[in-house]
Amino acid sequence: MTTSTGLLRTGTNCWDIKQATRARLLVDGEEYFGAVYEALQGAQRSILILGWDIESRQPLVRAAPGCEPPPGADEPLVRVLNRVVSKRRGLHAHVLIWDFAMIYALERDWRASYEFGWRAHRRLHFRTDGHHPVGASQHQKVVVVDDAVAFVGGFDLAKWRWDTRAHRPGDPRRRDPDGHPYPPFHDIALMVEGPVARRLGDLARARWQLATGRKLKAVRPTTSSPWPPRFEAQFTDVMVGIARTLPTHRTRHERREVQQLYVDSIAAAKRWIYAENQYLTSNRLAQALAARLQEDDGPEVVLVLPERTGGWLERNTMDVLRSRFLTRLRQADRQGRLRVYYPTVAGLGSETLNVHAKVMVVDDRLLRVGSSNLSNRSMGLDSECDLVIDAGDDPHLQERVAAARNDLLAEHLGADTEQFAASLSRSGSLVATIESLRGGERTLLELDGTVSAELDRQVPDQAVIDPEQPLAPEHLAEQFLTVEQREHISHHGLRLAVFIAAVVAVALAWRWTPLGESLNMETVDGWIRDISASRFTPLILLGLYIVAGLVAFPLTVLVTATIFIFGPLMGFTYALSGSIASAMFTFWIGQLVGRDLLRRIAGSRIDRLNRWLANRGVLTMAAVRLIPIAPFTVVNLVAGASHITFRDYVLGTFIGMAPGIALMAVFLERVGAALRQPDAVTLVTVAVVGLGAVALLAGLRSWLRKRAHQQNASA
Repeated sequence: MTTSTGLLRTGTNCWDIKQATRARLLVDGEEYFGAVYEALQGAQRSILILGWDIESRQPLVRAAPGCEPPPGADEPLVRVLNRVVSKRRGLHAHVLIWDFAMIYALERDWRASYEFGWRAHRRLHFRTDGHHPVGASQHQKVVVVDDAVAFVGGFDLAKWRWDTRAHRPGDPRRRDPDGHPYPPFHDIALMVEGPVARRLGDLARARWQLATGRKLKAVRPTTSSPWPPRFEAQFTDVMVGIARTLPTHRTRHERREVQQLYVDSIAAAKRWIYAENQYLTSNRLAQALAARLQEDDGPEVVLVLPERTGGWLERNTMDVLRSRFLTRLRQADRQGRLRVYYPTVAGLGSETLNVHAKVMVVDDRLLRVGSSNLSNRSMGLDSECDLVIDAGDDPHLQERVAAARNDLLAEHLGADTEQFAASLSRSGSLVATIESLRGGERTLLELDGTVSAELDRQVPDQAVIDPEQPLAPEHLAEQFLTVEQREHISHHGLRLAVFIAAVVAVALAWRWTPLGESLNMETVDGWIRDISASRFTPLILLGLYIVAGLVAFPLTVLVTATIFIFGPLMGFTYALSGSIASAMFTFWIGQLVGRDLLRRIAGSRIDRLNRWLANRGVLTMAAVRLIPIAPFTVVNLVAGASHITFRDYVLGTFIGMAPGIALMAVFLERVGAALRQPDAVTLVTVAVVGLGAVALLAGLRSWLRKRAHQQNASA
């Protein structure tokens, strides 16, 4: 049955509309994590957590310098949950986190499955959620306690999220669990109580069942509410809409309530549209905002964004798409009603204040908080959850919505909320009010957001970087396969193709992006030095090489570190043994997934490698190792799926790799000698050995190439 409240319509721009007996914005991490901590202490029946990320060691409460530590200060999240469920019989906690993509592996808490699983109390249940299309993520951020109080917003219970509203540069409390400082972080959540919290519990239970196949029972209402008493409600007895994005997957139809609510909200604006968001790339929303800016009497549009997004990859992709979005809006802004800002605090230096919030306020009427970014992904690919309060014509509610917006902007401007409200009342213009208050030590600066023409040319269309919907298998086949190959391929084959493509992508990432900086020579050197102190050194090293092969980590880095630490003789032995072990393991994986199948899906992308392996000889395999045709891991997978015999593969790998590793051992030994005694003799020796190694390898490659071609010609 369709119901509506003001702008909200179930089945169109929201999933459901339920009452909140109390509701409050939680601005920045100190408020959010503190409120979640206090709500958890009051849990009696159930704790449900949905997230994109989690950190088992994340403290929810942090002690201010020089102050008496508050209850729970610095207690890790996993310990909080264990303690709460262990002291209340019948209380279960269910934690469901996105089964993340490999590109985020270095940022994630690899202990989570162990800490929340093996070491946790039997009533603390932890699972990862992989029930989504290829390339999508579970991005809903929801915490529900006893179906009575719920939290929805941009926050995950993860590292790098905690901060105060002051965002002070160098705040000693702003450190991750490893003790590393991180830049200021701004985010927002909405805490709600009552029937809407129970409905969010239904949402979390449905997601748990979807991901795990196990159904959770709704909990019985409790007599007391876990609402944190020190947090005063901003809204009471208000109707709240729940909007979702759910992509098409298997038998499930898509839900685009998040997108439709954005479009309807923008269309309904009369005076002001205010938004804080991490990204700005959605085609549909760019069209909607541009249309309003072109109107003679349309609303003012104020956007608060980060000066630049996260890491190198985002800055060279999402920031480029943001630049195109902003260009489109500025061309449509005929009346000068658009302002785009980024927040800053004096003393940040090269750091920036990370805006991670997902908030939109329309006039004094609509307040929206959730997990959705203003990106294509959030409109149709990732799973999202937003909450919205529609004040309608109720003057009391309108006053509360306006106060929430004014408070957010006053924070960014370093101004008093009453001062901001008074200025807005006088001018009647959101833009004019902001402009009159800008310029202090804490302020909003205009964001240019443009990128170089060269970078803009290099970045492909949004459909590749920021897709709006899942990539259909037949579309993927059109991109990589010939018509003949598509006629024979199965969905299983497409999964293998995606796996091979992912390995290639990771290998290229190690080589061409700052991902390699995260696991550099210094890091690997530290690992191997720790390993060398163990009596199980050979076994641990073999395991390290195998894992490196699975994630396409550059083999040369491992070999170099091994030789430096163990010396030329043992280093050569360990490096060659580890390399062959890794090659054998990934060969077995390629063999497991199918031989004929890979030849059908390979196409022109790796034809050259297939031709080299076609004759299945030892010399061919040795030549492939010495002549750079494809990354190490890709060669292993393709070889395993080809018809080369295991004996020829291992022998050819040994012949192809041993000379290079041996020459590297000799060369690095001479480099070490030169570093210890940098005189003319040792430096000349290094140069001679290096040139000799290059000449020998070049000659060997040429000979192997010739012999392999002869084999192929005679076959």
